[in-house]
Amino acid sequence: MFVGVFNRRYRGFRVVDLIALAILLVLALTSYAFKTLAEGMSADTAGVEVQISDEQSRIHLLDAEIAHLDDPGRIERLSTQYLGLQAAAPEQETTADALPQVALRGQAPTTPAKGTKP
Repeated sequence: MFVGVFNRRYRGFRVVDLIALAILLVLALTSYAFKTLAEGMSADTAGVEVQISDEQSRIHLLDAEIAHLDDPGRIERLSTQYLGLQAAAPEQETTADALPQVALRGQAPTTPAKGTKP
């Protein structure tokens, strides 16, 4: 049954040769399609890598901005300039044990805080 397929001819070509040519064309077109698809994915990957790089640069800039905004010297200048706040005087400091007396009297205690010299 299959022996006749190998010897049969169609317009001067063997049928087996035509089948092989058709398979070769299908493989070539499939290979081309997959190659085109892979190149498209590669371009997408490159685009994502560029976005990642841009986001990392933005993160570094935001980290630097946070460091600037959290600078204690800057915060002190702004609190003094805009809010009129001043640093606590040593006589305003107290110990945890003296807090109930401060709350009752509404003023700073006369005893010095721990670690300060009278």
